[in-house]
Amino acid sequence: MLTPRLAMTLNALGLYAIAVILAAAFAMQFWLHELPCPLCLLQRVAFAALAVGPVLNLRFGPRPSHYALSLLAALLGAGIAMRQILLHIMPGDPGYGTALLGLHYYSWVFVCFAAALLLIAAMLLSDRQFKEAVEAPRLGAFGTTAVFLVVALTLANVASTFVECGPNICPDDPVSYRLLQ
Repeated sequence: MLTPRLAMTLNALGLYAIAVILAAAFAMQFWLHELPCPLCLLQRVAFAALAVGPVLNLRFGPRPSHYALSLLAALLGAGIAMRQILLHIMPGDPGYGTALLGLHYYSWVFVCFAAALLLIAAMLLSDRQFKEAVEAPRLGAFGTTAVFLVVALTLANVASTFVECGPNICPDDPVSYRLLQ
C-alpha cells in the first residue's frame, strides 16, 4: 500500500528524474553544440508541465487531479515526441541530432513519457494516499530541493530558448543563437 509519506517521496523522486532529463537536454545543447528545434523545445515544455502534478502533490498533498495534470502533460509530450519520430522515420533519414545508444533524443523522450504515463497510472491505483492525506504535508528539504531544481532548470531553458529564438518564431533547423549574432 502506498502511504502518503511514500507517495510524497515518490513524487519528489519523479521531480528529480524530470530535473535530470531537463539538465541532460540543456547540457547536451551546449556540449554537443546542437540547438534544439521547435519540437525539441516543446518536449522540454512538456517535461516542465509534467512536473506540475508532483509539485502540487508536494505542496498540497496527493490528489487525483494533480496526477491528472501530469497524465495530460505526459500524453502531450509523447505526442510531440512521436510527431518528431515520424518526421525522421524514412529509410536513409539521419534524424535530428546525435544518437545516444542508437536512439535520438526524441525517441528517448517518447520512452520517458511512456514510462511517466505508466508510473503515474500506477500511483493512481493506491487510494490510501488520498484518504490519509488530510492536511497539507510539510515539504522537507528533499522535496524542496526537487521543486527548486526543476524550477531553476525550466527557467534556464526558457532563457536559453529566448537567446536562441529571440522574440520571433524559432527556426525549423536552428544553426545559431539569434541574440548572439
